[in-house]
Amino acid sequence: MRPDARAWFSGRTSTVRSTADVDVDGLLRAKRRGGHRVSVVLPARDEEATVGRLAGGLVECWVRRVPLVDEVLVVDSDSTDRTAEVARAAGADVVAAADVLPACGSRPGKGEALWKSLAATTGDLLVFLDADLLGDVTHYVPGLLAPLLTDPQVGYVKGCYTRPLELAGHSSAAGGGRVTELTARPLLNALWPELAGFVQPLGGEYAGRRSALERVPFLSGYGVEVGLLVDLLGLLGLGGLAQVDLGVRRHTSQDQEALGRMAGQVVSAVLSRGPAARVDTGGLLTQFRSDGAGFVPVSTPVAVDERPPMVTVPGYRSGEARRIPS
Repeated sequence: MRPDARAWFSGRTSTVRSTADVDVDGLLRAKRRGGHRVSVVLPARDEEATVGRLAGGLVECWVRRVPLVDEVLVVDSDSTDRTAEVARAAGADVVAAADVLPACGSRPGKGEALWKSLAATTGDLLVFLDADLLGDVTHYVPGLLAPLLTDPQVGYVKGCYTRPLELAGHSSAAGGGRVTELTARPLLNALWPELAGFVQPLGGEYAGRRSALERVPFLSGYGVEVGLLVDLLGLLGLGGLAQVDLGVRRHTSQDQEALGRMAGQVVSAVLSRGPAARVDTGGLLTQFRSDGAGFVPVSTPVAVDERPPMVTVPGYRSGEARRIPS
């Protein structure tokens, strides 16, 4: 690891592995002192099984009991199950991604939901959590907020954690994050070695200042996290970034073919921002399935599709789309 990355890792990595590690009173004072408003965003597609418990726990802990969070918003990305109904019953606000900024149209992908959440929330500090998290993760929100509330130089905070591998009914203490280890980390170390101190560059739990997030583009697919990390490095500098060790992150692991598609989007995202930005990758990832008689090629689009910085979108500054009725 380069000296600048090593120094950043030592100086900008904090630890919050449970609510016992949180100075709640101190965070509330910092929030009041700074006049901040906090929005928590859960992008969700067909997460009926997990979103209710997650959203309900956050609302109960950080809205009703402790006024650290001002709104919990679930952005529903064309779910075909009861995701919206379950989230609303748990106390969260819910919007359909397609209903936010309708003049901009709608695209598939997690990044689209994150981008549109900027127009559907009111906070100057935003916390993003994946909607498929398992177990008690209520400490994630104050953990990610703490650097933003206590250090005005920090504009973006990534969560990091160990990731158990849970697949086909089997579990191991580590082994999750395979796309990170086999794709994202080698590419980032080669192209942006100053980012080598990030433990989970693709992790879905992070927080940022609206003033920073609204000034960078959002990729629409699985490349959104690595795109934000690289673009916010350019906007804020390494000193404006931080990370928090949140302990353990559990979610449902995906199979190898699905991970390959994710990796393809990550590669496309990195190539779109690196020194090889003009390279034409063809926009397709071809994988092979065996049908018993031979191999069958299956091609999936992985080309970069991104939304522009939100500050450039007509109507955003005037607040026309800032709150969509649920």
